[in-house]
Amino acid sequence: MFDRHLHPRIKPLLNSVAAAVDRPGITPDRLTLLGFALGALALPLLASGHYTAALVAILLNRLLDGLDGALARRRGLTDAGGFLDIALDFLFYALVPFGFALAAPVENALAAAWLLFAFIGTGSSFLAFAALASRHNIENPGYAHKSFYYLGGLTEGTETILLFVLCCLFPAHFALFAWTFGALCWLTTTTRIWSGYQTLKALGS
Repeated sequence: MFDRHLHPRIKPLLNSVAAAVDRPGITPDRLTLLGFALGALALPLLASGHYTAALVAILLNRLLDGLDGALARRRGLTDAGGFLDIALDFLFYALVPFGFALAAPVENALAAAWLLFAFIGTGSSFLAFAALASRHNIENPGYAHKSFYYLGGLTEGTETILLFVLCCLFPAHFALFAWTFGALCWLTTTTRIWSGYQTLKALGS
């Protein structure tokens, strides 16, 4: 919901940083891998209850996720880079709820399972339409900087990161946050499936 409004505001800053780090030894794919490695540290940190350190790892992951895209646009977007980026993004999004489940299984496990279930809905509808949009050359002016079709919704990247921040700041309320956000994710999934189906049906597909 907020992605299309936030991206144009942070894009100039990311472009400036990308220009500063644009060196032969630094590639978008290496930034993607480094960002995922840092983000993956959130799993053991969450599991052991080090929520502030986990939040730092999460924010570093998101910073590098934006920076790799900015550098890729300078060098030229590639399908391989776009695939690596989105695949690792979804793994990162899944490991955070799992970390909270490990931290407090009795209190958090069911809510974490609900949130991961909801992430499957948003992720599958997102990726399925992106694949077909590419086949039909459907333009996406709202996210023209993306290497694949970016189907929006009520819960997008910005909202998900805000959820993770809140969970790290107030870990005792993870279950409440997860149940609520999971429900919003299912609203997003429903609208994505409906709008995607109608769009493709209008094309006669």
